[in-house]
Amino acid sequence: MKDNRLQTITALGRLTILGLVMASLTGCAMVGPDYKPPKTVTLGNQYKAAKGWSVATPQAAQNKGPWWQVYHDATLNKLMKQVAINNQNVAQYLAQYQKARALAQAAGANLAPNVSLSLSSSRAQKGQILSNNHSLQGNVSWEVDLWGKLRRTRQEERASAQSSAAELASATLSAQSELAQDYFELRIFDAKIKLYQQNIEIYQRYLNVVENQYKAGKETRDALAQARTQLHGARSSKLNLVWQRAQMENAIAVLIGRSASNFSIKPVDFKYELPKIPTALPSQLLQRRPDIAQAERNVAAANAAVGVAIAGYFPDVTLSASGGFSSSHWADLLKWPARMWSIGPSITETLLDFGRTRAEVRQAKASYRASVASYRQSVLNAIKEVEDYLIESHVLAQELKEQQQATASAKESARITYNQYVAGMIDYLNVATTQATSLNQQQSLLSLQQTQLINSVQLIAALGGGWERSELPGMRRSVRVNQDAAKSHE
Repeated sequence: MKDNRLQTITALGRLTILGLVMASLTGCAMVGPDYKPPKTVTLGNQYKAAKGWSVATPQAAQNKGPWWQVYHDATLNKLMKQVAINNQNVAQYLAQYQKARALAQAAGANLAPNVSLSLSSSRAQKGQILSNNHSLQGNVSWEVDLWGKLRRTRQEERASAQSSAAELASATLSAQSELAQDYFELRIFDAKIKLYQQNIEIYQRYLNVVENQYKAGKETRDALAQARTQLHGARSSKLNLVWQRAQMENAIAVLIGRSASNFSIKPVDFKYELPKIPTALPSQLLQRRPDIAQAERNVAAANAAVGVAIAGYFPDVTLSASGGFSSSHWADLLKWPARMWSIGPSITETLLDFGRTRAEVRQAKASYRASVASYRQSVLNAIKEVEDYLIESHVLAQELKEQQQATASAKESARITYNQYVAGMIDYLNVATTQATSLNQQQSLLSLQQTQLINSVQLIAALGGGWERSELPGMRRSVRVNQDAAKSHE
């Protein structure tokens, strides 16, 4: 019995030594290319559209909170909090990220041994002989990662999880940007509706004057018709804005995961101050845009996949051991004579696959090149977006000043013309014309303000919305992404 025990201990010791040797080898051997971030196009030291005009610079007193707080709108702040929690598109990307993170954890677990325990019982008959067999067995198996296949797989899955986290951040930023734009459009609708209501009241007073003049025989029927046309036209235009505002309100409800039937935003007098947005440097987009981070992490995953494919050329080495008890009687199952064990390595190598491994390597390398091109294109698109919004912001600021002057002049012209009409110096057609011009100019001013607000939101989003690449899950530790959303949807 001592000899048997000695043999068992010796075999286990040899397997342990072999395992330690294999483990030391796996720490240095890993086929496939090590990852290096791909080079991008020359980004330059500043944005082209930023030349020749003042660009805001970060200030110590600047708001360090979420990017939408620069607008100082309490209603917008409340709505934004609900996007990460209730927006269903964001919820989909959150679930995809959680799946990717689980795959990365599983890939890491594949590097460790697999331990299992089994208990079985069977009864069989052969001729006149009836037999029982009961067994209790433990098994340990470990795939030795000599060539780095499992470690490359872990790299690939971790990079994919980081890509998914960046995709979640990008989807969240996109939903937040859309919400802010819709909200500002809704507020401009409020301002336009208020403008029309003010003009309806003015036109009603004008109509009363014209009717009195007509009854007194001092005004023509044509002037009366013109005054009525103005009034009813303004009412019609106001109603047209009412249904557009309602649809914008419904769009906001969807963005925050609410039913449009029981959601509303109360109209208010909208006052805003356009924020000054620090544009930073073009190179900083690589760290501040989640879509660029996602593309770069896809490159890292594709690079690791090349190593996984190359590892297919090499044999798989597995160390396994099992031990336990087997007996025909339950009472004798755990006794020493019923013991059994087996131990030993296995090596599996493909001798002929008709070029499948070679094709898989080519496919992996082609996917890597495609991901590099996609990454570089993402950088180019990001620079273009920022340049577009910067030049639009610059020109809009000048255009708004001109429109403000045009609006003020049109309002003054309408006031003077009406006074001249009351004094009997001109006919009502001149009043109608100047009043229509004033209304159009005021609408144009509101539309420009809307465009300027939306442009500021788009520029903030194009600059990353305050997001930083450091927010991605680290290589050695996992961090929560959208914590409130994760708690809400689990």
